[in-house]
Amino acid sequence: MATFISVPLKKSSEVDLVKPLTKFISATYSAAEDQGEYVRAAEELNKLRKSAVGRPLDKHESSLEVLLRYYDQLCAIEPKFPFSENQLCLTFTWKDAFDKGSLFGGSVKLALASLGYEKSCVLFNIGALASQIAYEQNFDNDEGLKTAAKYYQLASGAFSYIKDTVLSALNREPTMDISPDAVGALSQIMLAQAQEVFFLKATSDKMKDAIIARLANQAADFYGDAFKQCQYKENLPKYFYFQEVLPVLAAKHCIMQANAEYHQSLLAKQQKKFGEEIGRLQHATELVKTVASRYDEYINVKDLSDKISRALTAAKKDNDFIYHDRVPDLKDLEAIGKAALVKSTVIKVPISQKFTDLFEKMVPLAVQHSMSVYNSRKAEIVNRLIGQMREATNLSNGVLASLNLPAAVEDLSGDSIPQSILEKSRAIIQQGGLQSIDQLIKDLPELLQRNREILDESVRILDEEEATDNELRNKFGQRWQRTASNDLYKPLRTEGGNLCKFLDQAVQADKVVKERYSTHRDMIALLCKPEAELNAAIPSANPAKTLQGSEVVSVLRALLANVNEVKMEREKLENDIKSAQCDMTSKFLTALAQDGTINEEAISVTELDNIYGGYTQKVQQSLKIQEEILGKIQNSHQEFSTMKQSNADANQREEMLKKLAAAHDSYVELSNNLREGTKFYNELTEILLKFQNKCSDIVFARKTERDELLKDLQQNIARQPSAPSFPAVPAYQSTPSSTTTPATGTSSVPTPAPRTVFQSKPQPPARPPPPAIQAQAANNSTPPVSGAGPIPPATQPVSTPGATPSPAQGPPYPTYQGYPGCYQMPVAYNPYAYGQYNMPYMYQAPGQAPYPNVQHPQQPQQPRYPYPQQPYYPQQ
Repeated sequence: MATFISVPLKKSSEVDLVKPLTKFISATYSAAEDQGEYVRAAEELNKLRKSAVGRPLDKHESSLEVLLRYYDQLCAIEPKFPFSENQLCLTFTWKDAFDKGSLFGGSVKLALASLGYEKSCVLFNIGALASQIAYEQNFDNDEGLKTAAKYYQLASGAFSYIKDTVLSALNREPTMDISPDAVGALSQIMLAQAQEVFFLKATSDKMKDAIIARLANQAADFYGDAFKQCQYKENLPKYFYFQEVLPVLAAKHCIMQANAEYHQSLLAKQQKKFGEEIGRLQHATELVKTVASRYDEYINVKDLSDKISRALTAAKKDNDFIYHDRVPDLKDLEAIGKAALVKSTVIKVPISQKFTDLFEKMVPLAVQHSMSVYNSRKAEIVNRLIGQMREATNLSNGVLASLNLPAAVEDLSGDSIPQSILEKSRAIIQQGGLQSIDQLIKDLPELLQRNREILDESVRILDEEEATDNELRNKFGQRWQRTASNDLYKPLRTEGGNLCKFLDQAVQADKVVKERYSTHRDMIALLCKPEAELNAAIPSANPAKTLQGSEVVSVLRALLANVNEVKMEREKLENDIKSAQCDMTSKFLTALAQDGTINEEAISVTELDNIYGGYTQKVQQSLKIQEEILGKIQNSHQEFSTMKQSNADANQREEMLKKLAAAHDSYVELSNNLREGTKFYNELTEILLKFQNKCSDIVFARKTERDELLKDLQQNIARQPSAPSFPAVPAYQSTPSSTTTPATGTSSVPTPAPRTVFQSKPQPPARPPPPAIQAQAANNSTPPVSGAGPIPPATQPVSTPGATPSPAQGPPYPTYQGYPGCYQMPVAYNPYAYGQYNMPYMYQAPGQAPYPNVQHPQQPQQPRYPYPQQPYYPQQ
């Protein structure tokens, strides 16, 4: 009686996880130590997948443990890697577990670049293998029953979880085996079988009849629900119809109901309710007879039938001779209670108790994203503070240069080079002079061209793949079922557009730098000359000896010293701002563990304020001090200019010194700008190479997916049978009763299509039919049509069968109180089918195999189990 149902495993194609994961790790993590550890973890993950889905699995708990560990690892890495079609693209291909393929092509399969799809398929195999392990248990001992109940509940939970999550995990329709209807039915079947195992355990332990009856009744209810889910769904796999699933469910429902009635009758006997005992035994007898007559080929119920029969005979005998208790009708019997001792196992990661995360040290993507946003906020604050200080320094240099300070207070003799100009000249010569600037400017076009070529190549391969995808989409129409490249590449197109804008902005910045360099180049060249040539190039003037030792000169020198102190403090403050750090990763991880989400803005703003709030105040204070000092310098310089004796030579000398000071400042600024530009281009090259790798990876994955889809479409076309060409309607199918239009002579009644007989090779000439068939044909022949010639013997018309064949019966199902009965599948009647005695005679050569689909007249047609039409499911 203990016939249970197990589920076959899905099969997957091999996938290389190491290469794409290693690329992502190398591009994301710079530390060599972290890279090596994560690459080794990726190799271990690849080995784990091969062990879980790349080989046949034994029906043992150790094989199930491998599957559980792989599923847990998939759940662990999902938040740590950006698995998607346009980022880390990994295509997983799985075959339909219930589709065994055909002669002309492989089985139905689906390939998707989705980790959720891989998780759903692995979880399906967990449920399937759990059902197989439970199926292999020994149901004659307690340990086997406990193990079976455990794994049936695990299988039910796995299928139920897929039902709730598969559509959200995929961006298209799944294969039929993991569709919500299919896994929902499987979950209910596994739950019913787990309840039956508890019934067997209670029976084996000889528990009270009331408890056993309630357990059996609950099992019957579960089986009934499972049968309904399978029966009324038209899009379930053929497995449910061809693999004896529906008959077994119907039989199990009856058997569990019969067991419930039997044990409830024993309880009634104990309570001296002999009429109720007989009524329940009679109902149990009817249920068992139904199973024996309709499902005997699937389940043997002889032992149960004999036990119920003996109990009913004894109960009737005792009641007839002793008790004379009235036997109530079935509808008057009290309903049997139910006791559900099973429930679907809740799928909660980690499922395996031996699971260890291979990427335990890798932070989740949510934390990585939060760190990226935090770094952007931090860079914005740092750049703003440093920009304010540098802008103030440039303003100070510009003001001092316009006032010819400090050269004016140093050049009181009028015939020597001021000390500040000499220091500026030495600084420029030490930094490489004009040659350094010229080399930096010369390198810029090469760096720009290199970046342009990388970006153009990345966009080109995207354009080519998108054009190919559009061409195939136009060719195959709706059968080309994958995400359009135009939609898939939108993020990459946006990123490429932003990179192009960065390059355009860099070109404009290069142009500004070159213009400024051409403006100050002559003065910079003069500062690079030896001291004698520099002194000769500066005009001499009459000495201003009256100002030597004056109070205003001392004040200006003190103020200039204050300006230099402010500049030095700013340099130190800038270094402190750049070096300020905070361990935000741990803070984000803590928030993610506590709340499940990360409020990045609140956490980042608070921490940044704590770090840079003090620096912001110092910067503002520095700007205020500089403003006060520059105001005093301008007032003192105005007094100094009034006291200074002016003439034409002095004015020329002062202008030359101003230009030399401005040239030095421009040289320093240009050098910094060019070095920053070179650094920008080199860093942009790394970003562009990563962008190019992303484009290459996704294009390669799309090409692989395209080849697989083209292969599947070709197999689909090969599997589809070609439509037969029907010959013209023979004249003998015309009937005298057909009305003919006088004008055209055509019949207004449509003539039924003839029965087409496919012949594999040319046949010998027809021979006369046997006498018995001729006599039958002569009796049933229709008078020839007026004006028609004699009909050859081989083409004698056949008579229409007299009776309409009855439709094939569905799975017989008992009808009783509380159950709606069997759902009958409609069967179409073919009015043109040949009857039993009017099949046209077909010649068969000696030794030739009999014609297909021709049954002997004396052999009754076997009833077949009806099943709904399998809908077309496009292969991926």
